Amino acid sequence: MEKKVYKIAVLPGDGTGPEVVAEGLKVLDAAAAKYGFAFEKTTFNWGGEHYLATGEVLPEDAAETLKKFDAVFLGAIGHPKVKPGILEKGILLKLRFDLDQYINLRPVKLYPGVETPLANKGPEDIDYVVVRENTGGIYTGIGGISQKGTKSEVAIQSMVYNYMQVERCVRFAFETARKRHKDAPWRGLSQEDIAAGKIGQVTLCGKTNVLTFVFDLWERTFYEVAKDYPDIKTAYCHVDATCMWMVKNPEWFDVLVTCNIFGDIITDLGAMTQGGMGVSAGGNINPNGVSMFEPIGGSAPKYTGLGVINPVAAILAGAMMLDFLGEAEAAKDIEKSVEFVTAKKMKSQSAGKMGYSTSEVGDLVVENL
Repeated sequence: MEKKVYKIAVLPGDGTGPEVVAEGLKVLDAAAAKYGFAFEKTTFNWGGEHYLATGEVLPEDAAETLKKFDAVFLGAIGHPKVKPGILEKGILLKLRFDLDQYINLRPVKLYPGVETPLANKGPEDIDYVVVRENTGGIYTGIGGISQKGTKSEVAIQSMVYNYMQVERCVRFAFETARKRHKDAPWRGLSQEDIAAGKIGQVTLCGKTNVLTFVFDLWERTFYEVAKDYPDIKTAYCHVDATCMWMVKNPEWFDVLVTCNIFGDIITDLGAMTQGGMGVSAGGNINPNGVSMFEPIGGSAPKYTGLGVINPVAAILAGAMMLDFLGEAEAAKDIEKSVEFVTAKKMKSQSAGKMGYSTSEVGDLVVENL
């Protein structure tokens, strides 16, 4: 039988991005060797250095080039010599829009041995997923400025959604809940829910009391889609209440679905509760196209080349990529190995305090696959 080969575009990015990407690829190659598939990798050095050298943020055909790959593996974008916003909007947002990566998928999971700032909470309490709409809303830039620089200046930026954008995002959230619990019900369900055949829960995070136009659309669509998923329980939380419960009772959440800007904010809160950016991975998903997977932390330029940055998030991003590609067993193996390393080996998740170098952490995950 011919070995399956996945074509992967690698964007190491800036700062410590190439260092964590190297460890992610190391672990991916080990998983591929174990499970009998392979990668064909192509590296694209788009980022701060490329921009400073050429004045080009991205080639015009970047999206078309990436569409030829099965997935994209990204390090980090951000350079101290480049004004904030140029690379982030010119690379990250542009690729999300051009590749229609309309879902930002962010697992919020506390791994064994990782410290959380939430008192009396452990891995059994912090294990949920945020499904963030990724290509619409206030980030599309609809609006403008008039009379700039005067005391009469007006700035407008509008949150705009259509039904299609909301419906496909909400449906993805329900599918995610069903996939998470295809073998066993979510731990937060009551005995009555389980008796009624429920296996998971999707919570809509919104602001129906103030954003009455946009979230009227979201709420109606949410409950309409829910009719197709009688096995999934539904719930609703205002975004401010969501933030409170993420801190006080994170065990209440299973799958959260929300708009672009709310998702951007609550996922960073979630990352802190799971131990910080060093262990937080995410995916920009087009379920029918090319998706991009990345560690959530920034490029951390002050640590560049020191070999002290935490690669766990990049390794977990690689596991997410494998799951998306259909290699679920290999993905689970990587995650189990990470759990062993965080619980039994690493002293801390902070840069320079792990007890191991960046490459040594990667070696430990490979060794325990």
